Amino acid sequence: MAANNRRMSGKKGAQVGSGGQRRRGLEGKGPTPPAEMRKGHAKQRAAQARVRRSQGRPPQRRTGAKGTSELVVGRNPVVEALREGVPASTLYVQQFVDNDERVREALQLAAERGGINLMEAPRPELDRMTNGLNHQGLVLQVPPYEYAHPEDLAEAASDEGEDPLIVALDGVTDPRNLGAVVRSVSAFGGHGVVVPERRAAGMTAGAWKTSAGTAARTPVARATNLTRALEAYKKAGIMVVGLAADGDVEVGDLEALGGPVVIVVGSEGKGLSRLVGETCDFRVRIPMPGGAESLNAGVAAGVVLYEAARRRA
Repeated sequence: MAANNRRMSGKKGAQVGSGGQRRRGLEGKGPTPPAEMRKGHAKQRAAQARVRRSQGRPPQRRTGAKGTSELVVGRNPVVEALREGVPASTLYVQQFVDNDERVREALQLAAERGGINLMEAPRPELDRMTNGLNHQGLVLQVPPYEYAHPEDLAEAASDEGEDPLIVALDGVTDPRNLGAVVRSVSAFGGHGVVVPERRAAGMTAGAWKTSAGTAARTPVARATNLTRALEAYKKAGIMVVGLAADGDVEVGDLEALGGPVVIVVGSEGKGLSRLVGETCDFRVRIPMPGGAESLNAGVAAGVVLYEAARRRA
């Protein structure tokens, strides 16, 4: 019998009541707090960023990376580059070259712009410089492009008292598309373009020409890791909006475009990469009643930038 009692002594007895725990659990938690007070909400991040700016914290500028120098080879390409204002450091002219109209125009444009060194070189030297390309006696050296840091673009917008409007390119490898995006950003009052450091187009002479001179006033930043750069923008209170054919909302219905925003454009074939797509706050689509499957990066960016500028007007 004693053993029996010992076995039963470990059992819990019946509980009388719950001490009010169940009643309190049934009670509501009150009205939903506004978005600015909800932890992690995009509007709360934006509000916190505005507070930081109002406190007058000095911006911490970071130096961006530099590109590599480039050679523009051939009479027509050199003349076109000089006409379009592509930055140049040196114009190489072959000794005893046939002095035709294009050579004369290249020399005149270089002299008018100033700051471009004129160098006469023998043909074997130009052959060596260009790895045997058909240079036709004219070679233009383009200096390395000085990229901004992604944080600089948002800070520049804050300095102007404006909400950041930035375009980020994910997997866009054609420099002409980059130049077209730079041109659209400039046209619609954006604050710059962000490109990844690897597997992406850079600011080459081709990109400069396509930008039609706007690259001189619209900064391009290079990010070591695009996903981390977008996450940093989100922490600063900037919405990240990705363009995708299967997006959840149409671009004309997205109110977030009226505030601080980064518009992410993927490549024409593959679209957004998985990690970048998961980082976006919204995935939007551009309605195309004509039936086209996709738009190139320059056109897609222009459509969304127009909508953003319209909402900000």
